[in-house]
Amino acid sequence: MITGTALAEPLFRLGWEEWVALPGLGLPAMKAKVDTGARTSALHAFDIEPFGPASRPKVRFAVHPIPGREDLSIPCSAEIVDRREVTSSNGDSEWRFVIRAEIEVGDRRWPIELTLTHRGGMAYRMLLGRQALGEDVVVSPGESFCQPRLSYDVYHTSEMRQVAPARVLRIAVLSREPHTYSTSRLVAEGEARGHVVEVIDTARCYMALDALAPEVHYDGTRLPRYDAIIPRIGASVTSYGTAVIRQFETVGTYCVNGSDGITASRDKLHAHQILARHRIGMPTTAFAASPKDTNNLISLVGGAPLIVKLLESTQGKGVVLAETKKAAESVISAFRGLKASFLVQHFIKEAAGEDIRCLVVGSKVVAAMKRTGAEGDFRSNLHQGGHADAVRITRAEREIAVKAARAFRLNLAGVDLLRSSDGPKVLEVNSSPGLEGIEKASGKNIAGLLYDEIEKRVRPLPVPKGRRRK
Repeated sequence: MITGTALAEPLFRLGWEEWVALPGLGLPAMKAKVDTGARTSALHAFDIEPFGPASRPKVRFAVHPIPGREDLSIPCSAEIVDRREVTSSNGDSEWRFVIRAEIEVGDRRWPIELTLTHRGGMAYRMLLGRQALGEDVVVSPGESFCQPRLSYDVYHTSEMRQVAPARVLRIAVLSREPHTYSTSRLVAEGEARGHVVEVIDTARCYMALDALAPEVHYDGTRLPRYDAIIPRIGASVTSYGTAVIRQFETVGTYCVNGSDGITASRDKLHAHQILARHRIGMPTTAFAASPKDTNNLISLVGGAPLIVKLLESTQGKGVVLAETKKAAESVISAFRGLKASFLVQHFIKEAAGEDIRCLVVGSKVVAAMKRTGAEGDFRSNLHQGGHADAVRITRAEREIAVKAARAFRLNLAGVDLLRSSDGPKVLEVNSSPGLEGIEKASGKNIAGLLYDEIEKRVRPLPVPKGRRRK
C-alpha cells in the first residue's frame, strides 16, 4: 500500500472515501472511510450474536447500510475467524468478533477481515484499514471516490431478494420427540445446508409477557432470536404449543405455521367451518350437542352408512364407521355418554378405503401419495396399518389442496382428499404432517423443499425508497 500521490500511474487508486460492496453478506452498496491510520477494518453492526457449534462458531448480526435509515436492516451471518481486542482512536478497548468477507471496489474483489462493532450515528458504515489494502493500492487522502460510485437505490429494487446470499440461519424445531423421522430429517437437512437447527421441547418453554420486551425462556435461560420456527406440535399439547408459537410471533419470528392455523386445524368442527366458509368441497358434515337431535343428525348426512368422528381425533383414532342407522345411534349414544365432542359425516363409499395426501409447501403441492387402508379397514391412515404409493393428482385436486392450505394460512400442510363421484372432497387439513410416508412414497426431498421456502421467506425484502419508520 502506498499513501500519497507520488506515482504517476498507480495500479489501483483509492480516495479517503469510497463506495464498496460486500456481496457475500448481502450488502451491495455502502460508503466506506479509507483510514490508513487504522490497522483493522470494521463493519458497523448491531444485534451481534454468536451461535452454532463450538467447533465452527458463527455470528449473526444486522446492518443499517444507509446512514439515518433505520427502517432498512439487512440481516447477515458469517463464520467467526477470531475474537480480537481493538483499541479505538480515543483509547477505548473492545473485544470484537472477526469475520472474513469479500470486498468489491470498482472492478476489484478480494478477501478481507472485518471486526464487528456497534457505532450508532457514524457517517460511514464501514472503516477500511491498512491491513485490507494490497501493496499495489495507492490511497490519496485529498481525493474522494476515485473508483466508480454506487447507489443506495439497489436496496429498493425487486432484485435485492434475488441477490441476497444464502446466509446461515438459526432455526428452532418445536418438538417433544427429537428422534422421530420428521424431526430428525428437519435437523439433518438444515445442517446439511449450513444452518444451525435446534430442537426445543415445547412443554419446557415458558414465557415472559411484557409489552416492551416479550420473551421465551427454556430451562432457565432466555431463548435467542431465531430466524424461523418449524412447529411440530403434538395433539396432546396443542393449547400450550400454540401459546408458545404466539409468543414467537409476538417477537417477530417467522413461524412456518401460525398459531391460529394450527389451532383451527386441530378442532375438526372449526376446521370444517373454515372449509365451508371458503366454499371448499368436503363430505357433508353435521354436529349437535343435544341427544334429542340424533335422528336429525343422521338424516342431515344422508343416513347410514356414516362416519362418527371425535373432534380432536388424530391418526385415525376416534373415527368409527357406522354401517346401519342402529349402529350409528349406538355409537353416538356411547360418545355422548363419555361427554365427548364429535361430528357425523357422510361416508363416501366410492373412495373404497383410499385417500390422497397432498403435501403443500408455500403455495404449491410438492408431493402427493395415495393411502390405502389395511384389508377390511375403511381408514387409510398409515399408523393404522395402511400403505402409501405415489400418485398423479388432477388439476382440480391440486387446486383444492392449495386453497385449503391457504384457508388455514399454513405454509406446510398435509391436505387429505377423498375422490368422490362429484369431485375431490377435503377430509382433513393437517398442520404437522409427517414426512416419512410421503418422502418414501414420492421419492422427493420434502424437508429440502420446506427449507427452500424458509430461506425465501426470511431474506430481506426491498424497502420502498424514501420510506421511514414513524
